Amino acid sequence: MSRLFANWYDFIMNPLEKKKFKRIRNELLSKATGSVLELGSGTGINFPLYESSEKVTAIEPSQHMIERSLSKHKQSLVPIEIVQASAEKLPFAADTFDTIVATLVFCTIPNPEKAILEMKRVCKPEGKILLFEHVKMQNRFLSTLQDWLTPAWKKICDGCCLNRNTLDLLRAHDISIIKVQKYYRDLFVFAEAKNNKKA
Repeated sequence: MSRLFANWYDFIMNPLEKKKFKRIRNELLSKATGSVLELGSGTGINFPLYESSEKVTAIEPSQHMIERSLSKHKQSLVPIEIVQASAEKLPFAADTFDTIVATLVFCTIPNPEKAILEMKRVCKPEGKILLFEHVKMQNRFLSTLQDWLTPAWKKICDGCCLNRNTLDLLRAHDISIIKVQKYYRDLFVFAEAKNNKKA
C-alpha cells in the first residue's frame, strides 16, 4: 500500500467517521470479547474503541499504515499487538482467537476466499466474526455502476473493490450470518456471524 494513500486515508474518511461510522464501530467492537484478531487494522481507527476484549492482535500488511496507527495505539484501553501480515496467510495456530474483527478491509484483500479460510482456521469453533464492510448493492442499476467503477476505483484507492459480495462469500464457507444491519441503501453492512467449524 502506498505511503500517499496511507497519509490521506484518515482525512478522506473523516467526514463519515465523525458521524455514523464511529457509532457503528462502537457497537460492533463492544461485542468483541476474549482474544481478538483484527484483520487489516489500517490506521488504527478501532484501537481506542476496544473495551470488552482481553487482548487484541491486529494484523496489517502495509508498513505505512502501521506507522500511521501508532498514535492511536497509544490511546488503546486494552493490550494491542500489531503484526505485519496478510489476511491470506495468518501467522497463528488454529483455534487461537475468540473473536475476529474486520472493518472496511475485505474490499481490499486480493484473495478474499483465502482470507476467509484463514479466518475460519484461526477462529475457535463457534467463535464470533464481526464485520463492517461496504458491499455490492442489491439495486440493479447501482450494482452495475459499482461494477463499472471498480477497475478505476481499484487504481485510485490501492486495490479497493466496490463490488465485493462479502456476505455471500462468508455463507459459502459455512459461516452463519446471525444479524445484519444495512446503511446507506445497503452499500455498507454491519454483520455478526459465527464460525461453524467443529471442535
